[in-house]
Amino acid sequence: MAINISNGQLFINGEWREGSSNVVKPTYNPANETFITDIAQASEADIDAAIDAADNAFKSPEWAEMSPLERSRLLIKVAQLVERDADELATLESIDMGKPKVFSLNIDTKLLADLFYYYAGVAAQIDGVTRKVTRTQSCVEPLAYTQRVPLGVIAAITPFNFPMLLSATKFAPALAAGNTIVHKPASATPLTAIKMAKIFDEAGLPKGVFNLVTGSGALIGNRLVDSPKVKKIAFTGSTEVGKSIAKRAIDSVKKVTLELGGKSAHIIFDDANLDKAITHALFGIYYNKGEICTAGSRLLVQRPVYEEVLERLHQATKSLIIGDPLDLNTTFGPQVDRNQVDTCHRYVEQALQDGARLITGGHRVFPLGDKGHFYAPTILADVDNSSPVAQEEIFGPVLCVIPFDTEDEAVKLANESKFGLAAGIQTENISRAHRVSSRLQAGLVWVNTYNQFDVALPFGGFKESGIGRELGTEVLDAYTQIKSVYIDIEGK
Repeated sequence: MAINISNGQLFINGEWREGSSNVVKPTYNPANETFITDIAQASEADIDAAIDAADNAFKSPEWAEMSPLERSRLLIKVAQLVERDADELATLESIDMGKPKVFSLNIDTKLLADLFYYYAGVAAQIDGVTRKVTRTQSCVEPLAYTQRVPLGVIAAITPFNFPMLLSATKFAPALAAGNTIVHKPASATPLTAIKMAKIFDEAGLPKGVFNLVTGSGALIGNRLVDSPKVKKIAFTGSTEVGKSIAKRAIDSVKKVTLELGGKSAHIIFDDANLDKAITHALFGIYYNKGEICTAGSRLLVQRPVYEEVLERLHQATKSLIIGDPLDLNTTFGPQVDRNQVDTCHRYVEQALQDGARLITGGHRVFPLGDKGHFYAPTILADVDNSSPVAQEEIFGPVLCVIPFDTEDEAVKLANESKFGLAAGIQTENISRAHRVSSRLQAGLVWVNTYNQFDVALPFGGFKESGIGRELGTEVLDAYTQIKSVYIDIEGK
């Protein structure tokens, strides 16, 4: 299909415009390393213009006085346009970051539409509460209530691995609550961000409510974090960058939500249904070719079934179809760039030197000729839980398999991590499922499934996996602030 994007332009105050520096940067298809298009590199002046546009739009009657029901209608229109353009969005996602289109079309675009439908419903229900307060001599007929009010300008800084979804998890609730947005997408994967700007414009968002600036992460990110007009940073990305953002945000007392890294433990007990457990383990690590923060990259297997699980996993990886992401038969695509490939291989080489056993993979593959950033699905057995390959986020298709004997040992191994984003449990024992779930230090626990998400369920991590929650109604705490009103209605 024809690629329908605006070459080398930014979207500021409802208009597509050239960057003031006239600098552009090419973006490439990771499957075959072919040129896709040039992307504008925003200057400080462009970033400031986007912030000013969002700030002015927040204060304008057209947006500030828009009723919740009208905002709801706008979000419904966005959802409908997403559904109309689902194939184009899925194609852009696949050529931009290597995600197999079978997933970007059947999972990502559907969840994308769901996000806007869900928060369209939430928009019309954001309200406060009345409170019974004590009468005093000076206020004999008090009426007290709270209001949820929007924050103002939201800076959404989003990652390369789920460009559509991890942007919309910020856009939808922010707009539902009445905020305005400046979006900085990942430099490597800007295409669906450009398309979403077009969708917002077509849906009828007032000028300046949504703005898109592409370019250098450090330049744009720092400018957004430092601006006094930006009231909240919504960031998804690496833990190190998240920490840096949190430190800078302190100076202007900004709200922040940080969805950061993970090294999730996925536990297979010896009473699990192994047919299902293998399917979930495979999806847990190889979905999105391992470029997912919740990846079940530490597979803890109870010793009586350890070798059987390894053999079954080895055989199951052969069912993955590695190839062109646009081919709907493909289930495993390329890493986003060569750097991710090199990172995977460096960790694998170190693990083997440290005594791990290679079951399969551990090398580059070239299903489309001599180009492309593909890394083979990899399984490492007998991994030490304290080793770098088991403790550091690789963000690739590298599975570390670790044996354990008892339930207590499994919990201990799972919790021995600086991260706490997600975890998985495979067991047929319902008591064990509840017992272990309550002991795991993770923001999301899957039992007898893995990597399942719903817009109604809050998502976020413990420990260094982040601050705050996305999704559900809980996310409104991140995009609103509480105002208390106290009135003496006697009026004397």
